[in-house]
Amino acid sequence: MFASTATHYLWWILALVLIAMEVMLPGYFMLWIGIAAAITGVLMLVWPELSLLSQSIAFVVLAFLSCAAYWYLLRPKLQRAEPGDTRLNRRGEQKIGQRYVLAEAIVNGRGKARVGDGLWLVSGPDLPEGSTVEVIAVDGNTLKVRPVA
Repeated sequence: MFASTATHYLWWILALVLIAMEVMLPGYFMLWIGIAAAITGVLMLVWPELSLLSQSIAFVVLAFLSCAAYWYLLRPKLQRAEPGDTRLNRRGEQKIGQRYVLAEAIVNGRGKARVGDGLWLVSGPDLPEGSTVEVIAVDGNTLKVRPVA
């Protein structure tokens, strides 16, 4: 028979391979199948006499249960955003109302402002380098700004 006292190690190795695949190609389903493989390894540690067919059935059932638990229980909680915050994944819109210093002068309506440790494209009235501006809107990856009095 395939069942032996060390079979649980094979399931744990499969779990590690599946979880590693999830890390390399994230999609949230290999993780849960890997968890099912790990639980199957625990079952084999507790009941080493389980046949290969029993192990396979347990793995398939646990894979479906773990994926369903993610889909119906965990996923809705992870997707919930803060009430009223529709800008969650739109970084530019989160900058509206913020003030920044121009790293490059705005010439012919285009320039750059220092935002954190990077530079963002800005558009607005011509202003010299070092001027403080306030973000009033966002157009794609460009911040629309106005001078701060």
